[in-house]
Amino acid sequence: MTTHTPIRNVVLVHGGFVDGSGWQAVHERLVAAGYRVSVVQNPTDSLAGDVAATLRVVAEQDGPVALVGHSYGGVVITEAGRDPKVSALVYIAAFAPDKGESVSTLIADPPPGAPVPPILPPQDGYLFLDREQFHASFAGDLPEAQGRFMADSQVPWGLEALGGAVGEAAWRTKPSWYLVAADDRMIPPPAQRAMAERAGATVAESPGSHSVYLSQPDAVADLIKQATA
Repeated sequence: MTTHTPIRNVVLVHGGFVDGSGWQAVHERLVAAGYRVSVVQNPTDSLAGDVAATLRVVAEQDGPVALVGHSYGGVVITEAGRDPKVSALVYIAAFAPDKGESVSTLIADPPPGAPVPPILPPQDGYLFLDREQFHASFAGDLPEAQGRFMADSQVPWGLEALGGAVGEAAWRTKPSWYLVAADDRMIPPPAQRAMAERAGATVAESPGSHSVYLSQPDAVADLIKQATA
């Protein structure tokens, strides 16, 4: 049996329409448990730019890294996770593309009856979610005031990020974990389970909206701890 050095460095990568501050509750739990935690403020302009931003943070770590991605952040960690320092990948209600896939290709053929994310037509190469539908679609299990704030503080999501295709999928060579958000109205839970199964991930499931990293920080932190053991 091989022995693994426990991972003490955790790097958190946010998804589209939001920024890294959403990781605060997960960050608090991991820091309290003795981890060194870094949050990437990926600009979500392009996949290449977000991978570069993530790799700059990975390079600062003093040992093996657990790379964690929420939503579109899963695409980022699938590419950036090929870095030798990355020892584990953790997907939180995230896209887990294979070589040549992007968010665009993964959402091109939604299952019948799946909720349709309220993405508005692009403006100058960027996407926003409809403010009035943001809470129900993205953060339905959070207080209405918090959902409203998230809607009003949206980060524009670049079409180059949406269409950025993965070169090689890190999950083909690195162990992965996946938290399925059972009440997700952005990425259908069956699609999450299918991507997790394809990646050979260790799967956990939690009640929660697409904002499960905000609403269920204990479940998220617990899975990260499992991945670092």
